[in-house]
Amino acid sequence: MSEQLLALLKLCLLALLYLFFLRVLWAVWIQVRAPKKRAPRRPRAEGKRRGSVAARAKRATGAMVGRLVVLEPAELAGREFPLGDELTVGRAAGCQVTLDDTYASQIHARIFRREGNFMVEDLGSTNGTYLNRHRVSGPMVMQTGDRLQIGSTVLELT
Repeated sequence: MSEQLLALLKLCLLALLYLFFLRVLWAVWIQVRAPKKRAPRRPRAEGKRRGSVAARAKRATGAMVGRLVVLEPAELAGREFPLGDELTVGRAAGCQVTLDDTYASQIHARIFRREGNFMVEDLGSTNGTYLNRHRVSGPMVMQTGDRLQIGSTVLELT
């Protein structure tokens, strides 16, 4: 092999090594930074509000109560978490739903109530949050029976 080829291979290896380290630093940065604060949205006009009369009545009375039930992994199956106005899910001790899952971020996702609906939002996790096998890319509405997957943990809204 010529020396020029060896020098080129060394440079390629060095470039790959730097790219690997940058990727690791990026993943660590995503995990340690705080979730972004979002400005509150203006309420919709009454004419644009969606939902049935029963759903509007439920919103008006505040009778909406929900809970998350763990379906998987099997050793945690049946564990329940009541939903309030906002709930965080992740590995951190400060989360209301603490997961012992290596694929979950420290503060992975949040579930909150908006306009009488439960919403789920991914908080910049590395491995993503899935609602009924669809990746959560922004706030998404959750309904009774929906399945939320964070890492290898599956939760159901009841």
